[in-house]
Amino acid sequence: QVQLRESGGGLVQPGGSLRLSCTASGIIFSANAMGWFRQPPGKQREFVARVLPGGTTYYADSVKGRFAISRDNAKNTVYLQMDSLKPEDTAVYLCNALDEELYWGQGTQVTVTS
Repeated sequence: QVQLRESGGGLVQPGGSLRLSCTASGIIFSANAMGWFRQPPGKQREFVARVLPGGTTYYADSVKGRFAISRDNAKNTVYLQMDSLKPEDTAVYLCNALDEELYWGQGTQVTVTS
């Protein structure tokens, strides 16, 4: 059974930082492209960042220079370091894993407000 479990969300002031984690089980983690998406309130899910098995990373323009995705294959975990957070970053953040199939976690809420 595949499980992706996100953690690290919370309430933060503008300009603050959070580090999200997503730990996977039931997959060959090192073979999967791992990604972060987010769904702002009342809006569609959108791409945030992705890290390929070899370490290549991709980012949405809206988060470039502020967010950093990384992976630790020994811990089956992908991270999203979020700095200089803005109110428009408020969303449910979800991780996914893509190899032969696509799997999603349940998400973790990030709220940026003063």
